[in-house]
Amino acid sequence: MASAKSGNPTSWARWAIGVVVLVLLAGLILFQFRGPASAGGARTVTIAGIAYPYQGGQTYNGLTGVVIEQGWLKEQLAKQGVQLAFTPVPTAVGGPLINEGFSGKRIDFASYGDFPAIIAVSGGVPLKLVAPIGQGQNSYLVVRNGLAAGSIADLKGKRIALHRGRPWELPFSKLLDANGLKLSDFTIVNINPAATPAALASGNVDATFLLSDGLLLEQKGMGRVIWSTKQAPADWKMRAELFGRGDFVDGNPALTQLVVDAYVRAAAWSAREENRPAVIHDAARGTMPEAIIARDYAESNITWRERFSPLFNADVAGHYRSVAAYAFDRGLVRSQVDAGKLLDDRFVTQALRNLKLDGFWTPSNAAADKPGPAPAARS
Repeated sequence: MASAKSGNPTSWARWAIGVVVLVLLAGLILFQFRGPASAGGARTVTIAGIAYPYQGGQTYNGLTGVVIEQGWLKEQLAKQGVQLAFTPVPTAVGGPLINEGFSGKRIDFASYGDFPAIIAVSGGVPLKLVAPIGQGQNSYLVVRNGLAAGSIADLKGKRIALHRGRPWELPFSKLLDANGLKLSDFTIVNINPAATPAALASGNVDATFLLSDGLLLEQKGMGRVIWSTKQAPADWKMRAELFGRGDFVDGNPALTQLVVDAYVRAAAWSAREENRPAVIHDAARGTMPEAIIARDYAESNITWRERFSPLFNADVAGHYRSVAAYAFDRGLVRSQVDAGKLLDDRFVTQALRNLKLDGFWTPSNAAADKPGPAPAARS
């Protein structure tokens, strides 16, 4: 792991302590994962999701939080004699920890990022993407105060904080490619986003590439956003989806259908304009100010409804082909992933019928290999 020059020993000591705490927390969470759910006749459905400390408890982000609040999935599974368990995962260790849970058959589903999912599949974990979740998340290039840079080209030879192997590395790579640059043109400092503010403030790095954390840095006066994926093609955005463990999905199709129905239902509730304030409020819990969430969501070329589309379209298929190719070409995985085999659209197609949501979302002009349907509401 690359390291920054020592500028503020106290800050870096705190960061090191934070890393140790995260590792210990990760171990505790893994220990708390329930035992393997059997493929067929499962007694428990276990779903992992990114969660944040909030008011003495854990709050889940995105559609997982809506699914929990609606309670519909818990009720439907109970009718089948099946329990529902949610496993909170800290964002700092999300991808690797979820991959371990899938590999050890301690979780059945997870809502998490594209990059770690491709890494898991390449390593032999039989994942299935059972429901896309929206139009992707934006990434932001932030430079430190006092640095006269207006583009990625101006940062050539500079130190950039980038957490390697995380989903936002793909849009960063595409930004470099589009400008005729490569990673070796910079000193890449591989640190966790939580350690980035201190590194930027101390001058140990000149810039950083983050998700909406980048907007928060700017709001706090710690840096300046000079580029974001809002200026790029839609495929450049990081995606997070609902993935299922392949053996569980194939062995328990009825339970999988209930899970996908619940997520599509939650997506439809979130997509309704009248629920926009609640969605923004909920997304801010334990993470960042509502103003930052609203600013991150604000894009003129995507309607609020389409932002939560669960449709399998050409953009989704193309995105995962791109991620698979990038991970293999850059040596992040040892074997090439067949993105076509990763996508499993049968459950979303049925969910749209079950929930009478056909036509709720607009399919993209270029249909994917298998066209998908549209979403639903929170009780």
